[in-house]
Amino acid sequence: MTTKKKELIVTSALPYANGPLHFGHLLEHIQTDIWVRAQRILGNHCIYLCASDAHGTPIMMKAEEENVPPEKLVDKYMKEHKKTLEAFQVSHDCYYQTHSEENKKYSELIYNAALKNGFISKKNIKQLFDEEKKLFLADRYVQGNCPKCNAPNQYGDNCDVCGAKYEATELLNPISIFSKKSPVVKESEHFFFTLTKLEKEVKKWIDDSSLQDSVINKLQEWFKDGLMDWDISRDAPYFGFKIPGHENKFFYVWLDAPIGYIGTLEKFLKNTKNKLSAKDLWSETSNYEIYHFIGKDILNFHALFWPALLHAAEFKKPSNVFVHGFLTLNGNKMSKSKGNFLLADQYSEELKTDFLRYYLASKLTNKIDDIDLNLKDFQKKVNTDLVGKFINIASRVQKFLKSNGNKIGAILDEEIIEKFRNDATTIFDDYLNLNYSNACKKIMKLADSANQYIDHNQPWILAKEEINLKEVIKISSTGMNLFRILNICLEPIIPETTSKIKRYLNLTEDNLSKLSTLIKNHEIQNFEPLVERIEDEKIENLIEVSKSGEN
Repeated sequence: MTTKKKELIVTSALPYANGPLHFGHLLEHIQTDIWVRAQRILGNHCIYLCASDAHGTPIMMKAEEENVPPEKLVDKYMKEHKKTLEAFQVSHDCYYQTHSEENKKYSELIYNAALKNGFISKKNIKQLFDEEKKLFLADRYVQGNCPKCNAPNQYGDNCDVCGAKYEATELLNPISIFSKKSPVVKESEHFFFTLTKLEKEVKKWIDDSSLQDSVINKLQEWFKDGLMDWDISRDAPYFGFKIPGHENKFFYVWLDAPIGYIGTLEKFLKNTKNKLSAKDLWSETSNYEIYHFIGKDILNFHALFWPALLHAAEFKKPSNVFVHGFLTLNGNKMSKSKGNFLLADQYSEELKTDFLRYYLASKLTNKIDDIDLNLKDFQKKVNTDLVGKFINIASRVQKFLKSNGNKIGAILDEEIIEKFRNDATTIFDDYLNLNYSNACKKIMKLADSANQYIDHNQPWILAKEEINLKEVIKISSTGMNLFRILNICLEPIIPETTSKIKRYLNLTEDNLSKLSTLIKNHEIQNFEPLVERIEDEKIENLIEVSKSGEN
């Protein structure tokens, strides 16, 4: 485990600002937050950033549907997202939105730098155009028959039936989802980021990084197929930033969305009255390391376009991009229409957010495999691990310490405590390597050892005779020290619960550097239930909510 203190900028992918957060969003933010908290406990300086993704046609159409300005819609969901993530103990240093002056500034700065350095080109393209809506149609806004297999009701990019990929203009009998009328083919000048010129630089970045093996394999497939220049413009009407010098041309949402990380950093520095700019911290000479956490569905944007764009504008490229799989619910893909869907707020109304954090952590590895949230298994896991093993340690020994005036004694069994300390450091290695599942297994193995220690020494038998009082206090005090070490280990995962436990133990500081400290001659609070079991009723309620499809 490294002891060198680091300066880190860490981001989660940006939730889209046209609806509330669902469980898929939580998976990523919880994964990121655990890593950030572990880094902070180790003494590393982390600036954790995120924002609501605020631009694009879906935002514009949603605002039109609700009869509000897009800016108002975005503000609404940004506030909702922030509140929800705070409820799940996600420790952002700054949560913002991409429709901001800061992001506009850096979007224009990076675009102009790429233009100056010869990485922007123009060419005319043909697109489907809805004459009634006066709108060019993105792939998702047009349906028709597949040009390969003739399957009906297919979108304008690929066929769900035969798997064919194609251009929207190739669709047979295309229909706009807005006007329900047949669009026309119309030509328009578009701006392109010349990714093909930067293939060598992107390959070098991949080679120099520590990307997951499966991520590298996927990227190699794209290189094998040949990289293509990236269309970074959209025609009016569009909700976004105008391309400098062009009244009716806007940056495509995926151009300014990742730049939103930099814009949010600028906002954070302003909020903290830091004299440095985001460009200073994101410069090629900066000491800061940059880490992005994303889902596998947006890998191409973060591992191809983004490092290439940063290189073109002479900004620092990411130190790494951590990729996770999708989250399924009870074995099936989440879908409102199929009655298998949960919003984050629907969960938090029923159960402690720490429970979900723990369950997801117990499933998360450094692979990009999909993760299933089985609600019955979730109940069993939380009740067994957190209540039956972890909290059980404190509940078993607290009554003996109560007879000692709620005071941990001066004599401890330091041999087992030392073993716990050594194992704790390896647990934090697992956190840094994104192997949270292994960390949870190690923690519960230690919890088993602590309970076995109590079982072996049988303080409840010894307490029957007054002559054994000192030994009972020693056993109980040792047990409470073991409990404290496990609390430190669990702090990145269940911060609300571990904070409650710190208050119970009368500890104000309890990070990894304090593992060497033993709790001796120390008064604790009266014991009260620290974690309660998940009852069947709560799980049944969630299952019913997931089937309802209601927001």
